[in-house]
Amino acid sequence: MKYFSTRDPDKKQAVSLQEAVIKGLADDGGLFMPERLLPIDPETLDSFSSLKLPEIAAKMLFPYVADSFSIPAFEALCQEVFNFPISWVEIEDNIFSLELFHGPTLAFKDVGARFMARLLAGFTHQEHKNIKVVVATSGDTGSAVAAGFYGMKGTKVYILFPKNKVSRMQQKQLTTWGGNVVALEVDGTFDDCQRHVKALLSDAEMQQNQVLTSANSINIARLLPQMVYFAFAASRLKQQDKPLVFSVPSGNFGNLTAGLMAQLMGIPIHQFVAATNVNDVVPSYLQEGVFTARPSVKTISNAMDVGNPSNFERMLFLFKNIETMRQHLQAYSFSDEQTEEVMKSVFQHCNYLLDPHGAVGYLGLKKYLQQNPPPAIGVFLETAHPAKFAETVKKRLRNKLVIPERLQAFEDKKEQFLSCENNYSQIKKVVLEDENQIVF
Repeated sequence: MKYFSTRDPDKKQAVSLQEAVIKGLADDGGLFMPERLLPIDPETLDSFSSLKLPEIAAKMLFPYVADSFSIPAFEALCQEVFNFPISWVEIEDNIFSLELFHGPTLAFKDVGARFMARLLAGFTHQEHKNIKVVVATSGDTGSAVAAGFYGMKGTKVYILFPKNKVSRMQQKQLTTWGGNVVALEVDGTFDDCQRHVKALLSDAEMQQNQVLTSANSINIARLLPQMVYFAFAASRLKQQDKPLVFSVPSGNFGNLTAGLMAQLMGIPIHQFVAATNVNDVVPSYLQEGVFTARPSVKTISNAMDVGNPSNFERMLFLFKNIETMRQHLQAYSFSDEQTEEVMKSVFQHCNYLLDPHGAVGYLGLKKYLQQNPPPAIGVFLETAHPAKFAETVKKRLRNKLVIPERLQAFEDKKEQFLSCENNYSQIKKVVLEDENQIVF
């Protein structure tokens, strides 16, 4: 399987999986995609209902990594990556929460970060190369990447996070690692952090004497494993013989793009809903036909505060035009007030605790089902544990939130981070010249 840039529609510049993962971003500034999405045959699809999560992952993803792994080696990798549960909870009749927060950092991004870390470890070990990983985070990506790469020999991670725009616990998870993980607090927005990461990857000087890559969802290694939990959930819920609708709380749109890729491979998903907060550039595009990036606005669902989502480019690549995209996807946006209200009502009536992002996903699902009456099985993604947003949840619900031990462990750790202006030159200098604490 070869990989091509989204800006290379004629597929003239083929690269291997190894090159796509290590480069992160194509030379032309586009995002890597597989040369084709391979249909899953009906017999294999039927087998998923009796397979465990790591087994589904190995079967579904092996064709995309076959040039780099033997079957036994890749099966072992999947057993390592998918070693925590992904569960679904029926909170109303035919309405399910797909809980993706049972991994090491209690966020769905554990899946992609752990997968990518193991791919990179294998690739760089084969070539005896050291590598620097840069990542922008709006909250959860950074901690998942830090956990995935912490202590990995020959690797140093730089996490760019926006000042005062992540929750207190998210910041603790970003800034208390030390070792080969460096946290950079940027006086700007997530979009600024993401722009700096892309600039680093495109900077020829940065690549002269080192290998530099990104662990954001611009990296194809993040998206491939995220297809798996859509297939896993569909294999368990399809037995109810109703069409499946997935509502995905969306910021940078990597999670949704992975789901759309799974659907195009044949996973039986009837429709997707993109649910956003007031940072609604994609819902606006689907309604008006014009994509206009704009500065992000701070909300209580901060991981979705993105005004120029990178993976929208992949969505356009998949569907070519807005008419085709609309056949697969509907999109809605919601205010903080709506988010707060639904957190309260679901807790009161269903005894289920939503985090702000899952609440937006729930709102999107309910709106779609109101406009497209059942029968259908509705699934919304709960992408992070509510305790990661303890202040928001407690304030809105007056709930005695139980903090999981894995999160509580961060409370007593000392934060260590560098404060940076929203200035590319300053950030570049830190990443280019910093060699302290790196384990080679």
